[in-house]
Amino acid sequence: MEYTIEPIHPYKAILGEGPVWDPRTKSILWVDIIQSNILILNTISKTFESIETGSKVGSFALCDNGEKIIAALQDGFVFINRKNGLIEKISDPEIDQPHNRFNDGKCDPAGRFWAGTMSLNEQDNSGSLYTIDSQKNIEQKFDGVTISNGLCWSLDESRFYYIDTPTMEVVQFDYNKETGHICNKKSIIHISQEDGFPDGMTIDNEGMLWIAHWGGWQITRWNPSTGKIIYRIKIPVSKVTSICFGGDDFSEIYVTSASIGLTKVDLQKEPLAGSTFVIKNTGFNGLPLFEYKIS
Repeated sequence: MEYTIEPIHPYKAILGEGPVWDPRTKSILWVDIIQSNILILNTISKTFESIETGSKVGSFALCDNGEKIIAALQDGFVFINRKNGLIEKISDPEIDQPHNRFNDGKCDPAGRFWAGTMSLNEQDNSGSLYTIDSQKNIEQKFDGVTISNGLCWSLDESRFYYIDTPTMEVVQFDYNKETGHICNKKSIIHISQEDGFPDGMTIDNEGMLWIAHWGGWQITRWNPSTGKIIYRIKIPVSKVTSICFGGDDFSEIYVTSASIGLTKVDLQKEPLAGSTFVIKNTGFNGLPLFEYKIS
C-alpha cells in the first residue's frame, strides 16, 4: 500500500524523539534531545512552539491534570508547566553519574512514569530503568542498560515490552499493574542488522508492536506472540527514532527522526532528516497514551 508521508513542520531536529499525541488540544509533542527542547504543534491552528528545558530532554509524558508535563532530563525528573514553561525539579536518581542521561520514557497503565538512562558515549552499560509514581517515589527496576529505548504495555496490562537498542531484541516481562513489579524476562523479537537498530516502540489496538528503526529507513509492525514481522512502512530518512498514534481516531502515525552524525553528502540524499512525519489513513489504529497520575 502506498502512503503519503509528510513532514508536519519545517523544523528539523538534531535528535528528534518521543512523540506524544495530546487528544485534549489535538497537538503532537516531541523532543529534540540535543537542543533541550520540547516541541509542540497544534494540528488545528498549526501553531508551533517550543519549551526550553535547560538540559538534554530524553522523554516526557502528559500529566492527567492537563497542566503539566513530567520529563526525564539529563539532570533528573522534573515537572514543566505547559503555559509558562516553568520547571519544578523533582529528583535525580543518577546525580552521581554525570556521564549518563535519560532517554526514552512512557507512563504505565497505573500512571507511573517509566524512563531509562544511557551513557553519553552510547557504549557503556551504565544505564538503568526507573519508575516514578504519583508520590514522587523513584524506583530502579534494573541496571546494566546500554541505550534504554522503546517501552509499552500489552492491551491486557499483564506484560511489559522493552528495548535496549544494542541487544537488537524486544524483551517481555510479566507486569503487575498494582505494584509496578516486573519479572520473568524473556526475549520475544529479534531484529536483523540489515533492518537497522530498534529504537522507539508503541502498540496498536490489536496488540501488535510498532518499532522505529535507527539506520533502517523504516517502521515495522510485529506480533509479540509469534515474534514475526508482519508489516513495514518505508520512511524517507535513515535515522528513524520513535513512533506514536494520533488524530481523532488514532489512525494517524507520527514518526520522529534525527540528523545527528549525517554528513553533507548524507543530507543531500535525505534532506528531510530530523523531520517529524505524519502518515494518514494508515488502516491501523492506536490507543491514547497513559498519563502521569498527579497525586
